[in-house]
Amino acid sequence: MSGYVVEARGVGVRFGGVRALDGVDLGVRAGEVCGLIGPNGAGKTTLFDVVSGIRRPDRGRLLLDGADVTRRSPVWRARHGMRRTFQRRQLFGQLSVADNVLVAQEWRGGGGGPAADLLALPARRARERVRRERAARVLADCGLGELGASSAGGLPVGLARMAELARAVADGPRVLLLDEPASGLSGAERELLARVVRRLAREEGCAVLLVEHDVAFVMEVCARVVVLDLGTVLAEGTPAGVRADPRVREAYLGTGR
Repeated sequence: MSGYVVEARGVGVRFGGVRALDGVDLGVRAGEVCGLIGPNGAGKTTLFDVVSGIRRPDRGRLLLDGADVTRRSPVWRARHGMRRTFQRRQLFGQLSVADNVLVAQEWRGGGGGPAADLLALPARRARERVRRERAARVLADCGLGELGASSAGGLPVGLARMAELARAVADGPRVLLLDEPASGLSGAERELLARVVRRLAREEGCAVLLVEHDVAFVMEVCARVVVLDLGTVLAEGTPAGVRADPRVREAYLGTGR
């Protein structure tokens, strides 16, 4: 047993004659924050697409708790605890911030069908109360406690990123994929993001994989870092070990750093 919650084995993806990924192995354990870095075009977003089910690999497998889920849909993966944020903002702008978070829990249903909706049965009211309490806690954790009633479409970039994070974690994910989560964040928001990610891993046992060009943020938050270059794993290890690797310094960090 590898001990990984989510694992890519020998993943390869081609776009015509271009190998975007070539035999990539990567795994993340429960309670671990793993960073994925590399130059533009290294294959980071393509790997995220494979892990989340948006793209099926040409070869290789994707495992969840040791079971092969390579052919499972993004919806199936989401309903089995995998959540993802994207580089581009994906909020429902016409909804409030709180409703954006609540919608992440709607797939579970309210119980009792349409009759329970119409009659507002006690069980339905209790379930709705639990959902709203969970949403309120998540919003507070993400620094959005006073903005629940605000329109999501009117949020500045940094707060919109935090609202997307709140929605992604509202239903208690087992695997969290964060694509450029620190982009557009202020210094204070960046620190809050780091605290939220660490807490999710430490207290809820979430396996976190994040792609981020802010190398300082990655080195601060992640226990392990994987470096992609030209679709292959160039290096893997602790932040200090990866930073000191001459191959990484040459390909990505720069020889003068």
